[in-house]
Amino acid sequence: MRKWSFTSHPASVGETYFEHLAASWGFARRMFVAALAGLVHGLFPFLFVTTGSSIVRKLNDRMVVNRAKSAVPQDGSSPARTP
Repeated sequence: MRKWSFTSHPASVGETYFEHLAASWGFARRMFVAALAGLVHGLFPFLFVTTGSSIVRKLNDRMVVNRAKSAVPQDGSSPARTP
């Protein structure tokens, strides 16, 4: 595997390899908690009624905010608009 494989995607979202690793593992941990809440909720419908969906919603919001931040060029100019 070429070295650029480890850095091209993180760079495309404005992160270093280790920043991307930490963010990815943070998302994975939260998704794991949401999955556990969903499994328990399936057995006991009165428990964790909104936990899984709440975690997924927060993760989506966080990802959209981070995507918007990375779209801003580092030189301070406005981001390019696509039609």
